[in-house]
Amino acid sequence: MLPIARKAKIKEIIAEKKNVTVAELTKLFGLTEETIRRDLKQLEQEGFLTRIYGGAYINDGVLNDVDVNLREHIYVEGKRKIAEKCVEFIQHGVSVFLDASTTSLYIARMLENRRITVVTNSIKIVNALIDNPNVHLIITGGSISRSSMSALGRGALQSLGGYFFDLAFISCRSLSRQHGITDSNEQQAEVRRLAAERANRTYLVADITKFDRTSFAHICGFDKIHTVVVDKPLDAEWREFLEQQGVELVECES
Repeated sequence: MLPIARKAKIKEIIAEKKNVTVAELTKLFGLTEETIRRDLKQLEQEGFLTRIYGGAYINDGVLNDVDVNLREHIYVEGKRKIAEKCVEFIQHGVSVFLDASTTSLYIARMLENRRITVVTNSIKIVNALIDNPNVHLIITGGSISRSSMSALGRGALQSLGGYFFDLAFISCRSLSRQHGITDSNEQQAEVRRLAAERANRTYLVADITKFDRTSFAHICGFDKIHTVVVDKPLDAEWREFLEQQGVELVECES
């Protein structure tokens, strides 16, 4: 296949899936990783996609559900800042829900000596905490999603419905003043909605890139959120809106 035809095919794939890994493309075309990375670099220079470690993605589309292994390498610094701030809110003895977001994964990795109970639907978070003797770890049931490495569906909701939490940390794909808090994956949205309803205090963790966007599935309105934690300062309109909604705003940079 000629390079121009190969790049056209890569465009088709990523336009449909919204993200792709170098390993997938290497296997599909029978080429070296170096060749595929060069193709992705050229497509990035054309403004079609954004490269990250191990692959590439595009932001367009309400159904854009990026693979968790790629999400771990997107906006890493912002997620770390948010996680560091969120850990400050977690005291000994509390029960905590951590969703299947990469920001929650960063939180889990920073818990260290906290003596707490953690409930999660994330396999990656279970792996991060399994050897932590201070954490009483509970994973929900459900069907396993390989792209998000999490438990979803009826089983996840049924098991989650058996618990209440002091704190819940949930993420999202998008936030909009008009449409509320939304996600690209309907089943993930259902888990996050229920976790917010079962928590005494719900923290919405969202990096700055998620604001003023709308995705496919509604999670909840701002009336279900107590605190929004963001990596960078918001504009005056968002600050005023959150104040009107009675939502505390925590900005990791001021």
